Amino acid sequence: MRSLLAASDDCIKVIDLDGKLSFMSEGGQRVMEVSDFNAIKGCPWPDFWADQGNAEAKFAIEEARAGRSYRFQGAADTAAGNPRFWDVQVGPILGPDGKPEAILSVSRDITAIKEAEQRQRLLALELKHRMKNTVAMIQAIANQTIRGGPEVDALKEAFIARLNTMASAQDILTQTVWARASLAYLVEESLKGQSDLSRFRIDGPPVELSSKTALAMALALHELATNAAKYGALRQDGGRIDITWSVEDGQFAFEWRESGGPLVEPPTRRGFGSRMIERALAGYFSGAAAMDYQPAGVVFSLRGPIDALIAD
Repeated sequence: MRSLLAASDDCIKVIDLDGKLSFMSEGGQRVMEVSDFNAIKGCPWPDFWADQGNAEAKFAIEEARAGRSYRFQGAADTAAGNPRFWDVQVGPILGPDGKPEAILSVSRDITAIKEAEQRQRLLALELKHRMKNTVAMIQAIANQTIRGGPEVDALKEAFIARLNTMASAQDILTQTVWARASLAYLVEESLKGQSDLSRFRIDGPPVELSSKTALAMALALHELATNAAKYGALRQDGGRIDITWSVEDGQFAFEWRESGGPLVEPPTRRGFGSRMIERALAGYFSGAAAMDYQPAGVVFSLRGPIDALIAD
């Protein structure tokens, strides 16, 4: 058993019910850079942690005394003063009577993982900064290049609005280091600049989107909200929009339903927004998308396999 503990790079400790350190494995002494365990034996274990880690360690001791396990992550220096970040599992050691008689703590050094996460965050922030500069440059080029009458100005305004939508969606993805984006958060962020969110009912289970499907969904939401403001439910004070989605039997279903707006008539011409929503979005989600111009309000529906939402 001693050989097994010595071979492990986890810091395995036994703590008494008063929270004082009574044993540390040889492997634990190695990773904690402890040269003489007797020098720290009997010290209060929470004192090795600072700030939030100290509070977490004290709470873990209380949980173990009550017979429950607890896990936390925190920073603590080694005995040599070198900073480390640890993932800690704390649990009770039960006696013959089934009650806690001591506490087991297993700490794993995850410093390298935390440093890698920090580098990813810095890279993501740099990418966000460069993307904003690129979008600003494209906007400047558009303003200087696209000049003309009211129709051209409307075209330029729509183009720049779509650029801003893409930039906002990329901001959301940057927060998750381009891994996944929550659909609920994406919907709310995409609609903030369009209208008062109190006019929307947003409801659906937790769903995550890949960077590809998140950008497509953000553009679709922008087009739907823009059309609702110009012609649909958001054009009138009493108008409302229900945005709902569900997942059942491996299938994802999304619906945008307008009500309380002016009487709706099918358009005589399909614009870029409608084509993008129905064709491109259906392709990204490997499913089917449709715009239904009902008299009471526009209804947009999207169906597709749940696996397509997180496909790269």
